[in-house]
Amino acid sequence: MCPLVKRVVGIIGLVAILAGAVYLVRLYSTRSVNARTAKFNADVENLFAGLQQNKENVGSYPIGSNSDIIKMMQGNNPKKLIILVSRKAELNDKGEILDPWGTPLRIYFSDAGVLVRSAGPNRRFDDSTVMNSDDFFRSN
Repeated sequence: MCPLVKRVVGIIGLVAILAGAVYLVRLYSTRSVNARTAKFNADVENLFAGLQQNKENVGSYPIGSNSDIIKMMQGNNPKKLIILVSRKAELNDKGEILDPWGTPLRIYFSDAGVLVRSAGPNRRFDDSTVMNSDDFFRSN
């Protein structure tokens, strides 16, 4: 084989290896995000169930910050009831419930229900002006 053909074959082989590596990295990244998104959805469903139990048994949704809400569900409420959620949620040092990316959830209440917000993979709460916002919102 002539040297020019060997060089072209080598370059094509290198490009193919790099393309394969890029594909594998993207596949891993997508699966990781999908797994964390599924975990977020399951955690929020459990949180909604706990908040609803709190409303039915204590008389209202818990109020306050993320950590205040968790404390109320752990028995620091007027009726001293412990509201169990089916899976142990991850908490930080402040007692705040975390999303799968390690950021404290933001929990909002209204007469219509509950809204839970996660900062998503970038761990930053974006506003509506951000083009590629990756925040997650769930309401019951």
